[in-house]
Amino acid sequence: MAEITNSRPWHGILTATPVPLRADLSVDFDAHAAHVQWLAASGTQGVAINGSLGEYQTLTPEERARMVQVSVEAAPAGFTVMAGTGAYGTAESVRWAQQAAEAGAQCVMSLPPNAYRGDERAVLQHYREIAAVGLPIVAYNNPIDTKIDLVPTTLARLHEAGYIVAVKEFTGDVRRAYELAELAPELELMIGSDDVLLELAIAGVVGWVAGYTNAFPRTCGDLYRLALARDLDQALPLYRLLHPLLRWDSKTEFVQAIKYSMGMAGRYGGPCRAPRQLLTAAQELSVRTATAAAIAAGAK
Repeated sequence: MAEITNSRPWHGILTATPVPLRADLSVDFDAHAAHVQWLAASGTQGVAINGSLGEYQTLTPEERARMVQVSVEAAPAGFTVMAGTGAYGTAESVRWAQQAAEAGAQCVMSLPPNAYRGDERAVLQHYREIAAVGLPIVAYNNPIDTKIDLVPTTLARLHEAGYIVAVKEFTGDVRRAYELAELAPELELMIGSDDVLLELAIAGVVGWVAGYTNAFPRTCGDLYRLALARDLDQALPLYRLLHPLLRWDSKTEFVQAIKYSMGMAGRYGGPCRAPRQLLTAAQELSVRTATAAAIAAGAK
């Protein structure tokens, strides 16, 4: 079991891990365990599993539960496992939070209800029930997928009620960081999309739920620390080098792109399950060119 040695385990770089699928599209759990250990050895602080990059919508309940268990078993002491609870209904999200707690995860990443445009009352009730499980909740604001936008006023209410400790902000609207700081100064902000890392880090964050750390954990870690230090002389050139890759994190094909870059960087990415398709020739060329440029510049 991953040992809880940090009172705020959502701090730092938590890599949103993909699911390593074999050619027959079965899950290679041994490969996932090895990837978790490699990420820990490469300087990241944890993993966020069963999220969007983890193709959680295509996993069976058994596969999804085992992803949590394998991650916890593979994690060294002090390395965070944050499990996603995304689901169509509140009751299912609660069950995934309970499973995460039983498996030994230190916190959960929770979307609003999927595919239901609930009002604020529904959102508050949803997070109230997940919070009753007892694990710290990082709210995941992804209105593109959920149709519910966790606007700053709603996030402030969720935090004031004690339901959430932080938010993974994926809207790409960096202006929200400042409004959140005004409305809920104690609510902690995590970077949710790779391509606004520098802008949000300057505004003030405690962590990054990262995609491209799957391919280049050390270089992404350097960029994150430079951005937190507001060392623009060093951060900007590195950000410009990586940005053609980082912006894929906000595109529909982000899973395929990140897995492709992983393969080029010597990590196993593998295929995706339907409905995701292979990258088009133009998309593949774009990812390959940007990944090759990063590798040539020493990214690792």
